[in-house]
Amino acid sequence: MTSQAVRLASLIAAISFWSVVGTTAWAEESDTAALAAAMKNAKATLQRGLRASKAQGTPISAKFEIEDGKLQLKIYTMRGDAFMAVVADPKTGAIAKAEEITDAMDLSAAIEQKAAMEKATVPLLTAAEAAVKANAGARAVSIVPKLKNGQATAEVTLLARNTFKKVTENLD
Repeated sequence: MTSQAVRLASLIAAISFWSVVGTTAWAEESDTAALAAAMKNAKATLQRGLRASKAQGTPISAKFEIEDGKLQLKIYTMRGDAFMAVVADPKTGAIAKAEEITDAMDLSAAIEQKAAMEKATVPLLTAAEAAVKANAGARAVSIVPKLKNGQATAEVTLLARNTFKKVTENLD
């Protein structure tokens, strides 16, 4: 291959890479903007959804998300070796539906979250309340437990006005 051909191939690769990165960044930015806008009408809190989901098992993560153009509050729960995806109404916090997690990616995420929660001594509800209390004017949008160097932590995403912020809460 000539040096000119190598440069052309490199240029095409770079353009392709930045096209994908730019598209992904734009999609994430528009998703967060849509989520922030939708959250303005949500009366329920993440904490209320965590409380309500206890009827389906121990909560292992929760998040507000837009699915099929509608805002929903989804909580993953565990009971023994079974995992449930619980959907709560974002206006009331009441459970709208609950179904067993069977999707491979969702199941993998639930297994990782379960591993973190098995090391945790602090429930997700307590961690979410602590994050909100420490950040006046913010509301919790998601909480996901993780193991970091063997320590159970929770990444809490907060929303204040139109700004998202991630904080970490210890779960042990």
